Amino acid sequence: MKMIVCDQKMSFQIIERRMNMDTKELKIMANQVRQDIIDIAYKAQGPSHPGPALSCTDIITALYFKIMKVNSNNPKWEDRDRLVLSKGHACPVLYSALARKGFFPVEDLTTVRRINSKLQGHPDMKKTPGVDMTSGSLGNGLGAAMGMALYSKATGKNFKTYCILGDGEIQEGAVWEAALSAVRFKLDNLIAIVDYNHFQSCGSVEDILPMGPLGDKWKSFGWNVININGHDMSEIVNKLQVASNYAGSPTVIIANTVKGKGVSYMEHDNSWHQKIPTAEQYEQAMMELKQEMAELKEDQYVYSVR
Repeated sequence: MKMIVCDQKMSFQIIERRMNMDTKELKIMANQVRQDIIDIAYKAQGPSHPGPALSCTDIITALYFKIMKVNSNNPKWEDRDRLVLSKGHACPVLYSALARKGFFPVEDLTTVRRINSKLQGHPDMKKTPGVDMTSGSLGNGLGAAMGMALYSKATGKNFKTYCILGDGEIQEGAVWEAALSAVRFKLDNLIAIVDYNHFQSCGSVEDILPMGPLGDKWKSFGWNVININGHDMSEIVNKLQVASNYAGSPTVIIANTVKGKGVSYMEHDNSWHQKIPTAEQYEQAMMELKQEMAELKEDQYVYSVR
């Protein structure tokens, strides 16, 4: 499939085609999103958190280009699925996905964190088309997502609400208050996803405040629990679809991920939580990602002509 960017005048058929991406196409898109994240990290006027953005790239890509019902021609469509990026500092991955989906021009990604830009250092639902919830104050996203899911139930709507949480973020007590309430209201249309990359801003989650055994904690609150490899695109898509079919209670997907995934020198290195790459580091990261992109496209071509 030719990778073209949706603009506001493109047909809904193109948007629907994007929802039907196969695994190979999703991997190509995830690579493009990672390139965007690195570009933002280098060009933004201030730290743009490349590490935590890269760890949830595959999940965000699967959601926007395979799973979620959204329409870039009508960002406020009442029946759309909702996404709350509770770990709002990872917003470059969200901005890239929204731009590549057609909510605004890809060229706008060069304005992240700049004065008067609609793309600030944390998502702002009043400024950015496609953003469903302003976030950044950690611990509050699940409560907001629960409210959206409750609204869907109360009004007879049929949309899903997804909430992406950081593993350091879930040390916040408000997360667990929302978790209790979601079970009380039987919100089976709510799917939480924990980006379990084992780091938070100032160190290892295990060293600061261990949250394990994580699955058992959520299960004790009454949630369905699914564990996945957060970088295996086939598994991500499959388990998101499984989660959508559970009835009677909310579901949490614990996605085991790597902070800085996709760039060799960033992986498992927490200094890239918000560091700005030098020109040399930028070139190396882009070279690695472009090489991977070439291999993915070659693999896709070989597969298509068999």
